[in-house]
Amino acid sequence: MVETPDTNAIRVTYRLEVPALAGQSLEAMAAKIASDQSTGTFTDLPGETEAVKSRCAARVVSVTPLDSVATPGFPRPEDPDGTSYLRGDVAIDFPLEAVGTDIAALMTIAIGGVFAVRGLSGVRVMDIDLPDAWSCHPGPQFGIDGSRRLMDVPEGPMFASIIKPSLGLGPEETALVVRQLCEAGVDFIKDDEKLMSPGYSSLEDRVAAIMPVIDDHAQRTGKRVLYAFGISSADPDVMMRNHDLVRAAGGQAAVVNINSIGYGGMSFLRKRSELCLHAHRNGWDILTRHPALGMEFRAYQKIWRLLGVDQFQVNGIAAKYWEPDESFVRSFDDCLTPIFTEADRALPVVCSGQWGGQAPETYRRTGQRLDLMYLGGGGIHGHPMGAKAGVSAIRQAWQAAEAGIELPVYAETHPELAAALAKFGR
Repeated sequence: MVETPDTNAIRVTYRLEVPALAGQSLEAMAAKIASDQSTGTFTDLPGETEAVKSRCAARVVSVTPLDSVATPGFPRPEDPDGTSYLRGDVAIDFPLEAVGTDIAALMTIAIGGVFAVRGLSGVRVMDIDLPDAWSCHPGPQFGIDGSRRLMDVPEGPMFASIIKPSLGLGPEETALVVRQLCEAGVDFIKDDEKLMSPGYSSLEDRVAAIMPVIDDHAQRTGKRVLYAFGISSADPDVMMRNHDLVRAAGGQAAVVNINSIGYGGMSFLRKRSELCLHAHRNGWDILTRHPALGMEFRAYQKIWRLLGVDQFQVNGIAAKYWEPDESFVRSFDDCLTPIFTEADRALPVVCSGQWGGQAPETYRRTGQRLDLMYLGGGGIHGHPMGAKAGVSAIRQAWQAAEAGIELPVYAETHPELAAALAKFGR
């Protein structure tokens, strides 16, 4: 049984794996990590008094064994043939006084150093439980409710698209695609995460070409489509100039490649930002793709939400990338689970090869919750009847999902959906 988290401690849950050899156990490894990552080292220390340990030493709270395995997560050629490997979830409390509320301190003390520990055949950060003191971080400025206000979508899914081709279009060509998507009826459009300010389409020129299209559509129809421009830069000053350029033109959202700009860049941006920040997590796969190494999205996304992410891309059902559906569902749930309050939730963005065909399973697997953005790229642009029909087909698929009607049945009276099923339904 895991104790209730200490209100003055940061609890980190690790999934550990160790060889089942003499002197090795999950309990011993947990104690070693708690010691090494707080007050202790490889030998007794005269300065490690009981007073020091009571104030700053990490403490093992629980060890929950899991099934052992025959193959180590990390290569361990030194182990004898036939060695099995013990696995388990270990919860360790780090005193708030020792870590404080600084993210760099948390990552250094409780996360980064653990991966260097000798004797492990696997280590993965599963979760981080943060005390109320960590609510000092700003969190989302817009979040779910603010995103709905900006798109004027008070309920139901928000439907979105992305500029295709991802790279290569000049500013005026991009503006033509934007006009098509606005007229097709999307709520949100974004630059591809790879599009920032290349020579053939600088951010300045792209903003100048796109924002008049957004403004014109709003004036003619009353619908202001939310456009997110790629403003990421490793230089925070450049990123803020990009932000200011977008904001001065009337833009309201930005795509931010969070792993590329880092925690410091995100903190710098959020403190000054007036834009809704749409997070692309490219590079997260490095942290999570190996099941015995890295970090679960549950832990990872909490830090970025505290730093100010408003919308979080989480892939989707039958995504075009490697991620299993179960991982997507967990990520979706994580975004909608408050850290401290409902306001710190981030809008989950369902993406990566989505078209109407995944709507029923997405609706079912995510608990029929409709606080989501459903983003189609090729599923809209590649529709045989054009982009407008592509958007209609996705909306129709969601209508069918909510009504509990099978897609082929609904398609009998909805030609756009029928055409999508014929092309993408393979």
